[in-house]
Amino acid sequence: MKLVSLFTLGLCAATATARSSQATLTEDKPDVPGKNPLKFCAQPDDYILEIKKADLSPNPPEAGTKLTITATGNFKKDVEEGAKVHLQVKYGFITLVKQTADLCETVQKVDLECPLKEGEMTLTKDVDLPAQIPPGKYTVLADVVTKDEDKITCLTAEVTFARNGAATFSF
Repeated sequence: MKLVSLFTLGLCAATATARSSQATLTEDKPDVPGKNPLKFCAQPDDYILEIKKADLSPNPPEAGTKLTITATGNFKKDVEEGAKVHLQVKYGFITLVKQTADLCETVQKVDLECPLKEGEMTLTKDVDLPAQIPPGKYTVLADVVTKDEDKITCLTAEVTFARNGAATFSF
C-alpha cells in the first residue's frame, strides 16, 4: 500500500520550506494532524486519503539543512493510473509554479508506484533545503485528484521566510 500523503507533504514542504521561514495559516481551514504548517483545503471527510499524521523535522525547517517528512495515512480505495497533482506556489502575489503532473510518475520519486493500494502505511522522506532561501511570503497549494477528478487530498500552507533563513511557524 502506498501513501500519496508523503508525496504531497514532501512537495508542499520542499517547495514551501525551500523558500521561507515562518508559517502563517488561514484559520478557517482544518489543520493536518501532526507537527507541520499544513492545512487541508476543505473538510477532508470525502478525500480518498485520510492523513492521520504528518511531521516535519526539524520543525520549523532551516535553510541549508535536511528536512525529514514522516507521514501516516489511509487510502479509502485504490488510486489508479491517470491521477494528477495540481501544484501552485506563489511568492506574494507572483505565481512561481503552476503545473499539473501525473501522480504515478511523481510518486516514483519517493520510491512508490501505481496503483496506490487501499489501506494504511507510514513513509519517511528526506528533502535537502537550499542554504540560500529568498525572504518573503510563499503560498503553496497541492491538489491531488483521480483521473475522474475525485479528490484524493488537497493541502495548503503559507510560509514566510526571514532574511536569516531561520524558519518559524505560527499556528
